[in-house]
Amino acid sequence: MEIAEHIDALRRQGELLADAAMRAGLDATVPPCPPWLVKDLLRHTGYVHRWAARHITECPAEILDGPPGEEMLRGGAADDRLLGWFREGHAALVKTLATADPALECATFMAAPSPLAFWARRQAHETAIHRADAESAAGAMPEYEPGFAADGIDELIMGFGRRRKYQPGSATDGVRLRVLATDTGDAWLVEAQEGRLQPRRDAHGAEDVRCTVSGPASGVYLYLWNRADATLAGATVTGDPGLLSAWQASVRVRWG
Repeated sequence: MEIAEHIDALRRQGELLADAAMRAGLDATVPPCPPWLVKDLLRHTGYVHRWAARHITECPAEILDGPPGEEMLRGGAADDRLLGWFREGHAALVKTLATADPALECATFMAAPSPLAFWARRQAHETAIHRADAESAAGAMPEYEPGFAADGIDELIMGFGRRRKYQPGSATDGVRLRVLATDTGDAWLVEAQEGRLQPRRDAHGAEDVRCTVSGPASGVYLYLWNRADATLAGATVTGDPGLLSAWQASVRVRWG
């Protein structure tokens, strides 16, 4: 996806997140993120949007520090204006990204074609996944455009899956996991070696795969982000789920 496409997705997903939060109510529970309530979700995501925008406007050489998660949940606006506060921060981030110099230099924490490409993509998927949280609080599950969902699977596997902090240990060494988005044809292979994940895009299939996760990109996206179980997501898991279980236990993206 191009930068402009990620910015458009960020705009739309943030609007849908706010709409779902309004339907659910500020005191509704967020099932994928206990013990959060919707008000906590809005404060967390609203803070992340403002934090991300600072990287574009201030161009720091290192990732900016932020407060501990619990402190974030005590900040933001009062409940009676929290939705407006969230919408303001989201709109400001969209504008900041849309008007930024494509050649800007600033810190990132995963490989990308450019810093602007990184922040646009990361915030599009950050917001899309938290939209799923807001939808769950309202008793619904979102459906994502297949190409966008496949892009989010790719970011999770090829980006977060390579980071040293998300590693399953040596018990799964030599095991291969294949992930397939059946509607887009995109596929990825994750192999564990020396306690670390070695992911790659897998256009031609692979031999000796121990476990396969397949299904529509939207459902697999939610499943791998731990936002829906396989049945609810419409995903199929075949084979030995050992590496998959290790993945789901270790690759849990958290603030800080």
